[in-house]
Amino acid sequence: MKKASYWETRPNESVLCLLCPQYCNIQPGKIGVCRARRNVEGELVSLNYGEITSFALDPIEKKPLYHFYPGSEILSVGTKGCNLSCGFCQNWEISQGRADAYSITSKALAEVVADYGRKRESIGLSYTYSEPLVWFEFVLETAGLVHEKGFKNVLVTNGHINEEPFKDLLPYIDAMNIDVKSFSPSFYAKVCHGKLAPVLRTAKLAREAGCHIEITNLVIPGLNDSRNEISKLVNWVATTLGDITPLHFSRYYPAYKFKEPSTPVDTLRMAADIARSKLKYVYLGNVPGKEGADTICYECGNTVIERSVFGVTEYHIRDAECGYCGAPIHVIQT
Repeated sequence: MKKASYWETRPNESVLCLLCPQYCNIQPGKIGVCRARRNVEGELVSLNYGEITSFALDPIEKKPLYHFYPGSEILSVGTKGCNLSCGFCQNWEISQGRADAYSITSKALAEVVADYGRKRESIGLSYTYSEPLVWFEFVLETAGLVHEKGFKNVLVTNGHINEEPFKDLLPYIDAMNIDVKSFSPSFYAKVCHGKLAPVLRTAKLAREAGCHIEITNLVIPGLNDSRNEISKLVNWVATTLGDITPLHFSRYYPAYKFKEPSTPVDTLRMAADIARSKLKYVYLGNVPGKEGADTICYECGNTVIERSVFGVTEYHIRDAECGYCGAPIHVIQT
């Protein structure tokens, strides 16, 4: 256990956690909503510092990040815990803190990242699988070490964090995929037990800081799949983050507490059609085959990046321009 950051004392040895918008008031011996921070005799400690439940070398496209070093691979790690409790969670065994973990130090993990990087097998480290923001102290420390060694840091996150801690972490983060689960505050409150506004703020702060961001929206039948809600999300991405921001519509499958049938692919196609009227780069995820995975030039309509399952098969971008018509293609590449 490591002493946590962002909390303050309250009467009778209780503590108020200030890391995320849950603002947990934690009594002695109890844990917060995230199951990753505990009040130990009036001090807040991190329970998952240095604990890893998942470790893999993944294609960057799996994050999903389609415009950040496409075709590369990145070491990916995850831990236990999450500050939301979505009934449809695909990784609930990890996020709900039930998975076994092994321990590693930040220095050791940074050395592993550097070793993979020197062999050109990885561009850096991705904090993913569960919610890395509840791993805050370890991610902050590790990300600094990874940057010192010249490699990239990627966050795959729900974005549900308070502004001050996020601003502390942001200088070390090169790219983010932020999961905007719905554009309805009531959806966040009822289905995820969280808040929408802080997630939108996180994305806006990341964009303003120059961090590469992509947005994912898991489309769930009957909950967040109306044309009106999708239009609101698309309009916000276009006006607040910019029309070059990649937007991924991902297909829901039954998982954890949700048993409803999977999202019809036609629903995702409808969402993509709405988004393409405002955004240059729109993708589909979790669909059969490779539908919606390619990057299409918004000017000439040619395929500039062709993808298979989590990988790049053809690449027609030269000097950040379409290889066919010369239009700018907004991709970070080596």
